[in-house]
Amino acid sequence: MSRYLIRRIEDNPTIILSTQTQIVALEGNGHLERVQWRDDQSGDVKSKDIRHVFIMTGALPNTGWLDRCLALDDKGFIKTGPDLSQADLAAAGWPLSRPPYLLETSRPGVFAVGDVRAGNIKRVASAVGEGSIAVAFVHQVLQS
Repeated sequence: MSRYLIRRIEDNPTIILSTQTQIVALEGNGHLERVQWRDDQSGDVKSKDIRHVFIMTGALPNTGWLDRCLALDDKGFIKTGPDLSQADLAAAGWPLSRPPYLLETSRPGVFAVGDVRAGNIKRVASAVGEGSIAVAFVHQVLQS
């Protein structure tokens, strides 16, 4: 998240940050009415009438299961296209004479877009655009 957005959230008196907690229940009838969360340090569960919840996802990739399957950077994001080094491609056994397409991973025909991709800019609009581009590349792969 951008530093200026973090500052705006921290400075807003109507926003309560609850760090080191986990949401354990969302309650309501047709819309969100109440949230329960657990404090990770004390284990206490609290409940409050809340109508809106904002969750930040994508900051840490959940790609451990892809280790040794796709080339990942040192933070666990999937390397694609020009971010793949010759060493990455050699280790993956890249079988094609062409280099990987822009959003293609170290496995031919497998693409990664959005927050999971190394070099992403963490914006929904960019992820959607990358998805559209990947579809075009999939068509290219299927035609070859």
